[in-house]
Amino acid sequence: MKYIIGLGTNIGDRKKNIEEAVGAFDLVPKTKVLRKSSLYETEPVGYAEQDSFYNACIEIESDLEPKEILGVCLGIEAGFGRVRTIKNGPRVLDLDLILAENKKIDTENLTVPHPRFNERRFVLIPLLELFPDGKAYGNEFSSFLLGIKGQAIKQL
Repeated sequence: MKYIIGLGTNIGDRKKNIEEAVGAFDLVPKTKVLRKSSLYETEPVGYAEQDSFYNACIEIESDLEPKEILGVCLGIEAGFGRVRTIKNGPRVLDLDLILAENKKIDTENLTVPHPRFNERRFVLIPLLELFPDGKAYGNEFSSFLLGIKGQAIKQL
């Protein structure tokens, strides 16, 4: 199954954090990174009193189930020293399961598609780079860009 993972960081060496997180997915058994978007610098969303973020999206292919991919994401974050304190606050690494091929999930611990991906320019722009037609796994997403105000983003 294919998945889209959103990556973000605004603590430490942001470029290195993203590169090493992408590399970590290639170390997961039965999983490989298929494609990676460019790196983008973005302004924070939700909690403004923090440094800008570096964001990207990757497409992976894995034999793992969505809940297992969520566990992989949480494990990689923990390996980077992620500590959850302030909602939408500074973080060394944030990995979000955005989309899962042909899956819609709504459980207590996992919602796919990610419930706010269509409100985040820092997800939609890298996603559009990977899927230029504005559709991924049956989800049309490009039209949401028109409704987003602010959220400055620049390709690095």
